[in-house]
Amino acid sequence: MGRVISYLIVFVFSITVLKAQSFQNEVNAFSKIDSLQIPPSNSILLIGSSSFTYWKDVASYFPGRVFINRAFGGSSLTHQIDYVGKVIYPYQAKQILIYCGENDIAASHSVTADSVLNRFMRLYELIRIKYPKVRISFVSIKPSPVRAEFLPTVIAANKLIADFCRHAKNTDYIDVFSPMLGLDDKPIEELFIADRLHMNPKGYLIWSKVIAPYLID
Repeated sequence: MGRVISYLIVFVFSITVLKAQSFQNEVNAFSKIDSLQIPPSNSILLIGSSSFTYWKDVASYFPGRVFINRAFGGSSLTHQIDYVGKVIYPYQAKQILIYCGENDIAASHSVTADSVLNRFMRLYELIRIKYPKVRISFVSIKPSPVRAEFLPTVIAANKLIADFCRHAKNTDYIDVFSPMLGLDDKPIEELFIADRLHMNPKGYLIWSKVIAPYLID
């Protein structure tokens, strides 16, 4: 029994190390891209997890807008905090859109809505230290069908972050959660690809319509 537990510990540790290395590789790739071409200033910066990473044609939904996408798949708010100097600080953005928190919640049932709020507040604080006047817009955690068991925590975390944003200057909470629910208050399956986690163009079309009014000129 002890040997099995030891193997499990080694396995979990190995997975953690591999994931950390993957994140580091993605972040390093951003730096390489920046070294080859200077990122545009006064742009809209996307940070967070794979729902933004997969939105590779985001600019086509918002003609005339300039975007820099520095989201990396599988990341949580803690990873955004860890890499703030690499994915946020180098860019002179006029607005920062954040989609993150879903992976925090899905990582463990022990992660509470309060935990997610505290992580977001820490990230927010770090952004404000460097960019006190930049517009910060948090895109709500979406209702992914494959993660239906976590929906109560998602709803609670969204509410806490919405309340925080409501009282913070130059800050938005953008609700994409509500329009992704059907009349039965369940996630609309047709908005997702086969993994029931990532969105198809129908899902991103909803996002674009909800996000558009919040984008600054």
